[in-house]
Amino acid sequence: MATAVKQIMDLRKGVTDMAKIRLNKRSTITIPKAIVDQFKLQEGDQLEITVENGRIILEPMFSVPMDQAWFWSKEWQSKEREAEEDLQAGRVSGPFTSMDDIKARLDSLKKQD
Repeated sequence: MATAVKQIMDLRKGVTDMAKIRLNKRSTITIPKAIVDQFKLQEGDQLEITVENGRIILEPMFSVPMDQAWFWSKEWQSKEREAEEDLQAGRVSGPFTSMDDIKARLDSLKKQD
């Protein structure tokens, strides 16, 4: 017998939409069109399913080739955000015209520490 399942799709923007759906044969569900449109989901897209505090959560995912997975690690993305903040705040050096200029700048930074 099919039972009602609450499905919560959490947008990274902080907006949460809820819809009642029904569990069908072979444990399949249909995501409401409004949510499909909102997330720009397409047939074949991957969704990650997790259970948190008794709730079932679906999150749109994308595949990354293994040789690029390092870029999407939490640590690397944290450093990417830090670098972007430095660029926006003007905390940059260069451009440099020679290796000697680069070495001199690095030496001056070492002395500041």
